[in-house]
Amino acid sequence: MNAILPRKWPSPDGKPIPPTETAEVFRAFARDLAAGRRPWDTETAHFVADLFDQLAAEWDTTRATGRDDPLRDALDRGGSFPQGPCLEAGSGTGLFTPLLASLFPQVISVDLSEQMLRQAAGRSPLRVRADVGALPVADARIAVVAAIDMLLFPAEIARVLAPDGVLLWINQLGEDGPLHLPAADVAAALPGRWQAVEAHAGWGSWAALRRAH
Repeated sequence: MNAILPRKWPSPDGKPIPPTETAEVFRAFARDLAAGRRPWDTETAHFVADLFDQLAAEWDTTRATGRDDPLRDALDRGGSFPQGPCLEAGSGTGLFTPLLASLFPQVISVDLSEQMLRQAAGRSPLRVRADVGALPVADARIAVVAAIDMLLFPAEIARVLAPDGVLLWINQLGEDGPLHLPAADVAAALPGRWQAVEAHAGWGSWAALRRAH
């Protein structure tokens, strides 16, 4: 059962709502991928990498929300986190890497887009170009996976997380985000039994998911 915390961070005015039709197409893709109804293949990975390569130069000024309320709230109220490395999945231009690095001893920034990782120079000391659907990480080596506005690859995340590891699932725009997945759907997609602590914060929402023992 998920624990839903009361809102602590208010939602400010001016929320940037993506175009409804486009956002719903992406949300449907994210739902189908997480549930295993749609494969993640080489062609799709290349398409996504090329798309974000093209967006990288202007990402911080035209695409980023500029708000880290959901991540800050998750780090503050998401429960205790195990010691060990944090893998930032879909790290983009590294806007959230310094905040993660303030809590975790090592942050590994992983993204499919080479240009996004280039933009992250100076923010993300340890950057790896890799597909989160096939991470170059040994089993059970990661303490925390931070997925901020990211597609969900359930089997791979479960594989690399330590037995007491935590998945931080962050949606900057909550239900309006183009890759939004509710915490219950994330828990259902992950192999085994998982429990979540979740809340809304600012424009978005977050969940901290752990294996149920």
